[in-house]
Amino acid sequence: MTTPSLPGFTEHRVRVDAGVTLHAAVGGAGSPVVLLHGFPQTHLMWRHVAAGLAADHTVICPDLRGYGASDKPAETGPDVYSKRTMARDVVRLAAALGHDRFTLVGHDRGALVAFRAAMDHPDTVTGALFLDVLPTLDMWDALHGVSGAIGFHLYLMAQAPGLPETMIQSSADTFFAHFLDAWTKRPDAIPAEVRAHYLAASAAAVPSIVADYRASAGVDVDHDTADKEAGNRLAMPVTVLQQDWGAALGYHAQSLWSSWTDDLEHRTVSCGHFMAEEDPRLIADEIRALAAR
Repeated sequence: MTTPSLPGFTEHRVRVDAGVTLHAAVGGAGSPVVLLHGFPQTHLMWRHVAAGLAADHTVICPDLRGYGASDKPAETGPDVYSKRTMARDVVRLAAALGHDRFTLVGHDRGALVAFRAAMDHPDTVTGALFLDVLPTLDMWDALHGVSGAIGFHLYLMAQAPGLPETMIQSSADTFFAHFLDAWTKRPDAIPAEVRAHYLAASAAAVPSIVADYRASAGVDVDHDTADKEAGNRLAMPVTVLQQDWGAALGYHAQSLWSSWTDDLEHRTVSCGHFMAEEDPRLIADEIRALAAR
């Protein structure tokens, strides 16, 4: 499958682990910013944000391990798709491109990778921006009762290998299209050609996407729990932008995030889940503000 490109960006393939190479688009000049995509997307979700940021930043947009044009190793153990492993990939990618310190931005699944990178590599991540997500440990606590049905896919993909992969592969376009339709307030924010790319890329990556989610019901919880019990906190400036899911699910997002950091900017936004595509100017402005702190 041919990966659409970001105009003006250079495509790279960088080995980050034994048998694992990441695809990344790199452009611009200035202090580095790494942008991590969410589900069910690829680095192309940053096409508008990256174009604006490249005027004054070096912008690195990888496909995460298991997604898009990056390698998709078999899930031979729980650590293969742990957020700790995926975060290490990102740090190694940036280092290979010449950047030992950078501002890190993540959306959805990419935000969970960014959270783990910020926890594990505080001397590398100078600032972290998380888009529309809760830390893994808090996410599971927030899903309860019938309102938790909004996260049905989290429970499906948490099951043992075999069942979720078979179910999703049997109707991959319908499954992934559901989220593109349900989670956006502006359908025109994801044009037909981009939507087709997301669906094709996701259908080709079902086992690795499921493995990513399965890790978040196991080893990722263990890592978050260990940090929480040890009193570990995010050491860098943190910005969080979220929809107002709290009213529906019964939690206070800012309080949950405050338990992980003393330096928090938390704001509720009016756009849908795919906010980098629905309001790219807002997201680019927030990234610039964070990088300048």
